[in-house]
Formats: sequence, structure tokens, C-alpha cells
Amino acid sequence: MQNPIPATFLRGGTSKGIFIHKDHLPSDRDEWPRIFLGIMGSPDKDHGRQLNGMGGGVSSLSKICVVAPASPEKQAQGIAIEYTFVQVGVRDSSIDYSGNCGNLSSMIGVFARDEGMCPPPPPGARHHTVRSFNTNTQKIIDTTFPVVDSVAALDLPEASIAGVPGKASTIVMEFVRPAGARTGKLLPSGVSVDQVEISISPNETRHLRASYVDATNPTVFVTSAELSEFLSFDEYVAGSSSAAAARVSDVLELIRQRGAERMGLDPSAQAQPKIAVLSAPDKGDLEQDVDIVVHALSMGVLHRAVPGTVGLCLGVAANVHGTLAWEIAQKSRGTSGKSLNEPMVRIKHPSGLVDVGAEFGDDGTAKSAKMVRTGRRLMKGVVWW
Repeated sequence: MQNPIPATFLRGGTSKGIFIHKDHLPSDRDEWPRIFLGIMGSPDKDHGRQLNGMGGGVSSLSKICVVAPASPEKQAQGIAIEYTFVQVGVRDSSIDYSGNCGNLSSMIGVFARDEGMCPPPPPGARHHTVRSFNTNTQKIIDTTFPVVDSVAALDLPEASIAGVPGKASTIVMEFVRPAGARTGKLLPSGVSVDQVEISISPNETRHLRASYVDATNPTVFVTSAELSEFLSFDEYVAGSSSAAAARVSDVLELIRQRGAERMGLDPSAQAQPKIAVLSAPDKGDLEQDVDIVVHALSMGVLHRAVPGTVGLCLGVAANVHGTLAWEIAQKSRGTSGKSLNEPMVRIKHPSGLVDVGAEFGDDGTAKSAKMVRTGRRLMKGVVWW
């Protein structure tokens, strides 16, 4: 087996990851985990910094994409590229293929074009769309980006995204028919809101509402208002080291596991489903046309920005009647005077704002979910494992 392996290091949205051509990996996938762990410097049980590899000590920086030209069958469907997303554990040896990364998905088309895996755009074209197939979720994603002389141009000062300094070229990412990425259903439990019972101590049981939504990635949504009735959620968000704040993450993981069971997923797999806590926008947020505020967790850690697929899932959920996201968005729009049927949802997260669009058919089917991202080439060469 090759060691090192040819690879490219790319930023996509608010994540960074290693992109590898599938042909440069062993055909036996049982050989992949030790390679991926070596690339990222995992497990780093004692320090959690991944200093011995390319990882950055947090889930958003411990990711790999394995990319290849689409099979002839997929190409006949207009799909150019197939890719598998890999979430690599930081402190442990977990290798998770269960979900997708919305942020890194935005750079699949760029990487494929750079590597000559897909046909070039027509002569003189200013934008290029690459249709890819994500093997984790069995979903189709279109990415559209500017090109100059058939080469992806990523440094145009067109767009900025929260969590990343400066401006870069606009990359439009569209998930086609995003519902049921893992479970086959938009609402895996069959209802917009479920009642959850959790035992937070031997003598204390609590009930709260949750929405289980599967669009681009399955996500458990709960509200900060209900959590704050029995947990110090604000202290947790503020980074307090108090015992009360530390308890929050344990309870949220318990809620996530209950949601996984209800959605028919493995509760021990930390990467799926995600869990996100929703809040109503305050007066200042409403002045910025914010519809909903979110704090999302990834692999048990509070995320500094909303993960791409969670943002997309939330954009869809806010347009599904009766979900917790829909309730908050409707109330916010009623207060601010915005149209109650506006398909674009403005989300506030710890790093800023993001607009997410969702399109539905007349029968209520989610036809697509869109988000604007930016990206940057960071390094190309070989990576040792």
C-alpha cells in the first residue's frame, strides 16, 4: 500500500479535510480505517489535539472525502462523481460512514474538476455545475462554482460566510430530494413533534418535546426554552466550567440517543443523528431578519458554527408544518412582519448568520435544499499515515 498517499487539503465552508482519489486507496475497505486514523493522528486519547496527524482536535477538522468518477450506471443518470465522507474520531478510533458533511460537500465538484475526474465546462462558461452522488446517504448534490478558462476560481470577492474571515467565490450547494438521507423518511417517527422522557438522575424524570427530521442528515431538534427549565443551558453555551453546565452535555447526549432509537438509528454512533438546540431570536436578531437561533453539537461537542447539513436540515424543518423549527420561525416572522411562507430561512448560529433555502413540491415533498458556501485550496501533495 502506498505510504504516503497523494492527497489535497481543502477548506469547504467551516470545515477542513483531506480529499483522496479512491484509486489511491486499497480496494479492500477493511484496510481504510488504519490509514484514515494515521492521516488524522487519531486516537489522541490523552490530549485530543491530533498533533501527530492532519486533524485539528475537533470534529470539523477531522474529516476525509474519498472521491472517484461515477460508475457508468450513475453517469447514465447525469451524475459525474461519487464520494464517501469519513468522520474520524479525535480521542478514539471511531471511523464513521453513517452521514455526510455539507461543508466539505461544497468542494467535491472543485476537487473533481482539479483532478480531471469530470468533463470540463463548455468553452467560455463562467460557471460550472458538477453533479455528485454521496454514497453515505445515497443522495445527489449539485455544486455550482465560477470558472476561468475551465479552472475553478475560488478567490473572487463575492461572498462571505460566518466563521470564515474575508470573502471568496460563491459556491451554491443544492441537495436534490434531501429527505430521508438515512431513514428514508423526512419525519422518521411519523409526526412533527414527539414527546421524550429522560431520566436525568435516579430520582428525576423529565419530559420535553423533540422534532426528528431527516433531510441531508438526520437531526434531533429540541428547544432551549424547555431545556432551561431544568438545565443551565445558557451557562453551557457561555462555556462555564460549573458542574451544572457540564451536566448539560450528558443530558443532550441522552436526548440524542433517545432520538436515534426513535429514528431507527444506532444510538451508539455519535456522528448520527446530530442534535441541535433551537431558540427564538431576540429583538436585535429580529432587526437582522433572523428567523431562528441554533446551537448544534457534533460528536458531543458544541459546534462553533452550524454544521452544513444541520443548517440545511433546519432550513427544511422550518418549512414543515408543526415542527419545533416551524413554530419558532412562524412566531418570529409574525413579530417582524416577514412573510410566513418565505422559503428562505435566516439562521443565527454562534459564528454569525446563514441563509438556507428549501423548495417543496405541491404534494409537500422536499424537492431541494440550498446553501451558499465558500472554499479554498490549502495544500496539494502527499500525506503520510
